[in-house]
Amino acid sequence: MSDDAVRKAAKKPAMSIEKAQKARRKFLQSVGLTAGVVGISLLGYIPVKANAQAPILRPPGSLDEDDFLASCIKCGQCVQVCPVEAIKLGDITDGFGLGVPYIKARDQACDFSCDAVQCILACPTGALTYDKPDFMEPRSGMPLAHAPILKAKENDPEPSLNLKERFGVARLDKPDACLAVQGKGFKGVARGAAFTGTMRYIDVDRWNPIPVREHPYEREVCDLCVTECPIKDAIALRPFGPGRFIPVVQEQCVGCGVCEMICPVEPTAIVVDAQATWKGEA
Repeated sequence: MSDDAVRKAAKKPAMSIEKAQKARRKFLQSVGLTAGVVGISLLGYIPVKANAQAPILRPPGSLDEDDFLASCIKCGQCVQVCPVEAIKLGDITDGFGLGVPYIKARDQACDFSCDAVQCILACPTGALTYDKPDFMEPRSGMPLAHAPILKAKENDPEPSLNLKERFGVARLDKPDACLAVQGKGFKGVARGAAFTGTMRYIDVDRWNPIPVREHPYEREVCDLCVTECPIKDAIALRPFGPGRFIPVVQEQCVGCGVCEMICPVEPTAIVVDAQATWKGEA
């Protein structure tokens, strides 16, 4: 160090003890706050984003939200067994609870390609379950009238899913945007060449889902939300004026989100309301 640098350093006043203590307290408070947010979000009790208020679509068989968050240990077993990779784990930026499983149906819906709801079988804690404990009363509108029939298994000796409660309900959110309501058909791939979602197409391969972009459609009237729904009698097209039809969600809807994923209009005309109850046909 030069003589000039030494002299300048000698003239610079040292930080006072009071300022040093104040800086130290500020640093420790920042560390503590960060650790607290991460810790609580790991438990899943608060979202990281302040605006994450809407209910989140959890995997099938999930307990009611508070019970689910208390039971889920964020092990990721449900993620590993999902054949279409519909289940994701919340990141710190998602606002879904760090490490908590969720489904974003528009990106990748649950199409029950596993045939047996493998995520429930894989869950070690009962956060996902076929049967709730007796002390957990189901909310009105959550239980299904009867076991849902999986279209892919319709000709099997046992075609139904062992699923007793829905995990959401589909809803026609933008009727004016719906191609069927407009009396329009659809030709091409449902979500464009860049879409990465996959789905099981029985006419192609019962066991191996393929990319949606590899399965083009040609329909005189768009009915993708009906034909691609994996559950029998969950949604239907009804006449809505000359040459026009409207998708009607029915009681057997479980909330899988396939209709939302496959809808070819942007933004989607039909959505799934997570953790919603059945209130009858609208």
